[in-house]
Amino acid sequence: MSETSNGRVASWLAAIWVARYRTPARFVALIALLLPWTTTGVIFALPAWLIAFAFIDLREFPRSLLRPICLLPIALFVLALAGTLWSDASWPERLHAVAPSAKLLVLPLLIYQFERWPHGNWVFAAFLVSCMLLLLTSFAVAIEPSLSLKLYLSRGPYKVESGIAVRNYIDQSQEFALCALALAYPVAAQLRAGRTRVAALLALLAIGFLANMMFVVVSRTALVTLPVLIAVVALLHLRLKTALALGAAAALAALLLWSASPHLRATVDKFSGDYERTAVENEVSGMGSRLEFWRKSLRFVADAPLFGHGTGATRGLFEHAAIGESGVRAQIVSDPHNQTLNVAVQWGTLGVIVLYAMWLAHLALFRGAGLASWVGLLVVLQNILSSLFNSHLFDFSEGWLYVLGVGVAGGMALCKAQR
Repeated sequence: MSETSNGRVASWLAAIWVARYRTPARFVALIALLLPWTTTGVIFALPAWLIAFAFIDLREFPRSLLRPICLLPIALFVLALAGTLWSDASWPERLHAVAPSAKLLVLPLLIYQFERWPHGNWVFAAFLVSCMLLLLTSFAVAIEPSLSLKLYLSRGPYKVESGIAVRNYIDQSQEFALCALALAYPVAAQLRAGRTRVAALLALLAIGFLANMMFVVVSRTALVTLPVLIAVVALLHLRLKTALALGAAAALAALLLWSASPHLRATVDKFSGDYERTAVENEVSGMGSRLEFWRKSLRFVADAPLFGHGTGATRGLFEHAAIGESGVRAQIVSDPHNQTLNVAVQWGTLGVIVLYAMWLAHLALFRGAGLASWVGLLVVLQNILSSLFNSHLFDFSEGWLYVLGVGVAGGMALCKAQR
């Protein structure tokens, strides 16, 4: 073989060696691109990424699993699996209840991958572009509801909702809120670099996400958690005087939005309306039903405080509690709409300890500076806050948003810390 041929072979091998990380990263970017739009697409893209992941250098992978940031998500899944042994639910219900925690097994793989190939900006950009397209579609559907893709893709009958192009308003609000806050970092970075046009475009996009939430459609979860998320991030990353000034500006903006947005006022009014409908009239409502779920769940936890009732037992407990009841007190659910209670009912205090230890470990991962730490911190804080009103870690869209966000940003943050 000639020297030229040897050089070509060597260059090909070198390209393949470099691509062993780049190829799986592209599949992760594809998953991020699909996540705001389709559940089925994400499910089909995951096996392709796992196959590509198998070809990267895995010699250090077993050792990486021993770190708390990787071990604790695995521990929560193992606990869900073990909880099937003491549950009274049927085996199909037990195995079905294990599935929501299985996505946490992907998190250590993503951390390992992007710790060695820290170019997760591809993934961030893919998710932002996807949400930007969803934003434009949402505005279009607000003008003409018949443009909603759910009319053509949903299984079974679908009620047209203004501003909802795919899925539901809760998922959309979570994604738009995350994008709006995440853009604050690149806007500031572009301003410091003197690129005012780019900064203005990114700021306009962030305003677009917020405007959609204020004037088109927003979930009450996002409405409650967004101000808290802004306040926490401001206190962590800004000087006290700057944070107070930002808080004053945000309060003024909230007052202006309150006067300008009938949609916003109607959403806030639902809080008191729901409570009155449930407490006085015993009717099913959004917030009122949650309060009833939480009351019953606390009683279930008190009955089995250490190890809970087992995986998949929640529905059976609500069925038993509904006997002889009517209205909201007769509702039967598999999810108490609170992540802590969801875990506590099934796996007791042990499960709550593992859950909170995982959240704290992931928060500590993003103490540094940089875009990765900024995005990762927002993802973890948003999940913690929104999980007060939903079991978002176990939901599909929000759960995968947590796995992707922490996995990709966590790997990048670790790589930067090791340099």
